[in-house]
Amino acid sequence: MTLAILSHHDWNQLVKVTLALLAIVNPIGGIPLYISATATWSNLERARTARTIAITVFSVLAASAFFGDRLLDFFGISLGSFQVGGGILILLMAISMLQARQSLMRQTPEEAEETADRQAIGVVPLGIPLLAGPGAISSVIIAAHNMRGGLLGQAKLLLPILAISLLVWGIFFLSVRISQRLGTTGINIVTRLMGLILAALAVEFIARGLAELFPSLV
Repeated sequence: MTLAILSHHDWNQLVKVTLALLAIVNPIGGIPLYISATATWSNLERARTARTIAITVFSVLAASAFFGDRLLDFFGISLGSFQVGGGILILLMAISMLQARQSLMRQTPEEAEETADRQAIGVVPLGIPLLAGPGAISSVIIAAHNMRGGLLGQAKLLLPILAISLLVWGIFFLSVRISQRLGTTGINIVTRLMGLILAALAVEFIARGLAELFPSLV
């Protein structure tokens, strides 16, 4: 029923959101940390953790789609300001990815060291903030604001969010095989490519935000 009411414009928007989230979440880049944190675990424990990570990513991003606007209204933040701020945040993440290193905005060294001691590392820090971090949340909130149709438009965002969450589950479930095939160099190449896409997306966010804040300059 939901698919039947999607217009051509909706599909274009949802594909764009999916690609943006794929670049921001970048599950391939999270494989080394996931393997390191679960090195001594059984295959069953790893499978459960992969599922927990996917559920966490879906829950956080879905909540952002439905309640992000209300959060901005509560703090009195305009969309233009949020787009500029979110764009700068995403640009900093992109710069880190282009250097093939993990951004400290996604995870601090202290969090990385503590992952082995946590019972729920599928939620924190692997789910939040490694994957569903500030960049992904900002992107979803902006997309929800731009979607037409109010609550129904926000509900449509569940499609790309679900697609990304399922991809996260699949990639972490097969993380050992993917790591063996790609190696460190392959993972770094993918991370840099995602960073390049992310940098372009960040510039677009900033440009749109500035255009809304200063319409006389356009």
